[in-house]
Amino acid sequence: MEKNVTVGIKEGINADVVSLLVQTACKYDSTVYLKEGERRVNMKSIMGMMNMAAECGTEVTVIAEGSDEKEAVADIESVLTGN
Repeated sequence: MEKNVTVGIKEGINADVVSLLVQTACKYDSTVYLKEGERRVNMKSIMGMMNMAAECGTEVTVIAEGSDEKEAVADIESVLTGN
């Protein structure tokens, strides 16, 4: 499952947001990736996510594959949009 999401967090994806995104992704059994342009990183990897510095207003794609992919994408979208 893939979903395009616009980053709505005023600060963008900074270290605090990365920590929250990794924690959120790790709650799910699905494999979860975040893609911006040509870069694709495993959302369960803190080191990979630290390299993903998207600003507010940037469109990213959340990609999840597995038994709970819909829930994972919805939860991650909520974090990325600031809701």
